[in-house]
Amino acid sequence: MTDTVQHSNLRTHQGRSLDRPLHLAIVGAGSRGTGYARIAARPGSPARITAVAEPRASHRAALAGAHGVPAAARFADWHDLAAGPRLADAVIIAVQDAEHAEAAEAFAARGYDILLEKPMATTAEECDRIAAAADAAGVSLTVCHVMRYMPYTRKVKELLDAGVLGEIVSVQHLEPVGYWHFSHSYVRGNWRRSDTSGPLLLTKSCHDIDWLAHIIGRPVTAVSSFGSLRHFRPERAPQGAGERCVSCAVEPDCDFSAKRLYEAGLREGDPTTGRGHVAWVAAGELTADAVERALAEGPYGRCVYASDNDVVDHQVVNLEYEGGVTASFTLTAFTPMEHRHTKIFGTRGQLTGDGRHIEVFDFATEARTAIDTLAGGASAGEGHGGGDLGLIEAFVTAHREGRPELLLTGAAESADTHRVVFAAEEARLSGTVVRL
Repeated sequence: MTDTVQHSNLRTHQGRSLDRPLHLAIVGAGSRGTGYARIAARPGSPARITAVAEPRASHRAALAGAHGVPAAARFADWHDLAAGPRLADAVIIAVQDAEHAEAAEAFAARGYDILLEKPMATTAEECDRIAAAADAAGVSLTVCHVMRYMPYTRKVKELLDAGVLGEIVSVQHLEPVGYWHFSHSYVRGNWRRSDTSGPLLLTKSCHDIDWLAHIIGRPVTAVSSFGSLRHFRPERAPQGAGERCVSCAVEPDCDFSAKRLYEAGLREGDPTTGRGHVAWVAAGELTADAVERALAEGPYGRCVYASDNDVVDHQVVNLEYEGGVTASFTLTAFTPMEHRHTKIFGTRGQLTGDGRHIEVFDFATEARTAIDTLAGGASAGEGHGGGDLGLIEAFVTAHREGRPELLLTGAAESADTHRVVFAAEEARLSGTVVRL
């Protein structure tokens, strides 16, 4: 057989290079799996997609067709891919969160290097199992904390490591989830319930807790948290609201109209950016019939006040790090869709950043230095400010050229930052300060 379907000389350890493209299997052909595959196999990239596993026939066919994956390497069930002969050097796992631990363990046991979508898993115990499985199998496991790979983050870290702020004393960090993104993913979508996916701090903002750890460079010693589901509740529905947007008398004036959101995405016509991306997720394809059907029949057409959601729509987390450094983190649904906003307060100056622009204020000279990192848009469809591209480039280069130092988010480190997320959620539910 050709090396597209079966490989007899796959690299199984880091530190060795390949004289051919890196071969990747995609497990989960939804938004993230499709996006990562598109970046990995873009023109000029030294990587190829050689297998795909996805239960939805249309999504499986679309991804496999786009990358020339042969019929023998297309699977409806990822278990079948994991159980058979290895068809790739590495696997990108982008299935639903609850499947991460089982899938990672299975592919590690088969000798695949792994790129695992965040969150790493839904419990601390599962995170530890994944790390142990990768270690036992001698494979590399990288978690998709894309914020570490943004050009913006690299510049912030460069400035901090150069000492321009002196010592970090405290950090103020905001994640503006975006009103339409929140209603799409966390009220109507796959991450609306903590029992089927996880709490919002895990499914949305484990990125941010990990990013703070990367920037501050110290372990967390204590955490407290407050937050609730305040707005997207049945009792907050306006008078006359219906159960679905297409049959609701007040829909034209509703801030969270699914009809307006997905029809705007249909007009944009691009499944890789902004509202076009969420319309594609909701409907499966960007056609008028598909969008109309999704609004009339699917979960994405439900009223935001009549869904079965239970995750919080706003939360604050207070963190104390070793040595007394503190950070406050806020996530909220009630914002435009935009980059995170951060202020870092040091003994010699202050850094203000928005995911693209950085301003440094120097106490001694009172000079302000502005830097534009030219990062892209904030949303997943827009590549997380260059983070998606940076992650995939690092993963492909690391495994093709034997350069593991390019990978910034390994299993053990990610398990540690996830533990902070679980502690923060414990603190929110119990009303206590949790010490780590």
